[in-house]
Amino acid sequence: MTDVVVQYFDGCPHWTLARDRIKTAAEKSSVTLRFEQIETIEKAAETGFRGSPTILIDGSDPFGEADAPVGLACRTYRTEAGSEGSPSVTQLRAAFGETETRLRRG
Repeated sequence: MTDVVVQYFDGCPHWTLARDRIKTAAEKSSVTLRFEQIETIEKAAETGFRGSPTILIDGSDPFGEADAPVGLACRTYRTEAGSEGSPSVTQLRAAFGETETRLRRG
């Protein structure tokens, strides 16, 4: 089972797009989806929150960039359609597949 956590803050609507795409991408995978609201800059620093939405798959951010700033901001992702507020369904499926492959090798 793949554990997916969407970290977000209310000031950015991108997390709903991510939620919808994750649900579509997870249709053929065993995924547990949870949400974590980040409400303060202190919580953002504590969790390494790099913007809304941050998508953690089994505890890691497969789309993260090490030099991205931590804070309460909207996050964008490079997709095959250009810059968007969420990874594409294709990118999410690939990330879920990579996690499942690591678990099988594990």
